[in-house]
Amino acid sequence: MRQGTGLGAMTDDKLGVVIVGTGFGCLTHLPAFRDAGFEVRALVGRDPEKTAARAERFGVPHALTSLGEALALDGVDAVSVATPPHTHRDIVVQAVEAGKHVVCEKPFAADLGEARQMLGAAEKAGVVHMLGTEFRWSTSQALLARLIAQGAVGTPRLATWLLHIPVLAGPDAGIPDWWGRAEDGGGWLGAHATHWVDQIRYTLGEFEGVSAGLPIVSDRPGQTAEDTFNIRFRTVTGVEGSLQSSAGVYGPPLMITRVAGTHGSAWVEFDDVYVGDAEGDRKVEVPEDLANPAPEPPPGDLLHTAYDLLHCMGIDRAPYARLAGVFRDRILGREVPADPPVATFADGVAGQAVMDAVRRSAAENTWVAVDPA
Repeated sequence: MRQGTGLGAMTDDKLGVVIVGTGFGCLTHLPAFRDAGFEVRALVGRDPEKTAARAERFGVPHALTSLGEALALDGVDAVSVATPPHTHRDIVVQAVEAGKHVVCEKPFAADLGEARQMLGAAEKAGVVHMLGTEFRWSTSQALLARLIAQGAVGTPRLATWLLHIPVLAGPDAGIPDWWGRAEDGGGWLGAHATHWVDQIRYTLGEFEGVSAGLPIVSDRPGQTAEDTFNIRFRTVTGVEGSLQSSAGVYGPPLMITRVAGTHGSAWVEFDDVYVGDAEGDRKVEVPEDLANPAPEPPPGDLLHTAYDLLHCMGIDRAPYARLAGVFRDRILGREVPADPPVATFADGVAGQAVMDAVRRSAAENTWVAVDPA
């Protein structure tokens, strides 16, 4: 459906998008939206010189520090927000009130109150809104969700997500200033747990409650945001599970994604998905509709910090292009597949409720029920 005043200037199906954010916005959003057929009309950043240099590098016609100026350009139909989470509310509200369709990165907001304001503004404006949960279109994640929905493990009962990577271990691993500050929404919980929380919500059911710890493991003077999270959870569907991840530990990577049910288990090994049951263990073939192109790494000279290196393999570009393609089709009123499901700002609100509960649990050292979204 063609909604919002921003479509008045559109003369064909080539939609115009503004990318807000010159970090992840340039590394992933910009190429992915182009892959999906969008025309990138402007790049908006805080640093005029950096914004101009990156706009020139990627052939973007307008480099701006004012979102209002970008929204006023001809041919702008949509906005993609790839800035720190504490900035999301003001950017999103300004964009939707201008009639623009919006994709907003996760973490969705600074807190549940802001998340609800963003959803309310988007619904009032009548625009298409989506959450930047690109890994819903990652082959292994989408296949795992489909298998569980099809009953491959029976009724899910136990879930385990584990990831240890040393990318931010030690004081010399560079990170953006905001990422080290809890008050700015930085930290590993928002960077990584939000993906897992989204995956669990649409695969296993909504969160009922959590018990969590948010330690800082690495030696990083002045950091107030966690580099590690350890979360026990229960879903309203009766699944018991644990999420543990750290980017601040030394040693080889550890990776486990596994769901056990009444009749079997399903798990992920890198890009492959396996099922084990009474008949044995077997690798599941990837359906054609869930296959993605090979990863495309971003330009190496743009990767300056350890935080940037999280995106060095380009594994998020293809799934993000799939997300952008669904966003495009929803704007144009085209039918979109129901699997993988679309994540909207309503999912952003539900996910933020879990994030708030995790932070409260860690602060109060107690089990916390998740506020129903």
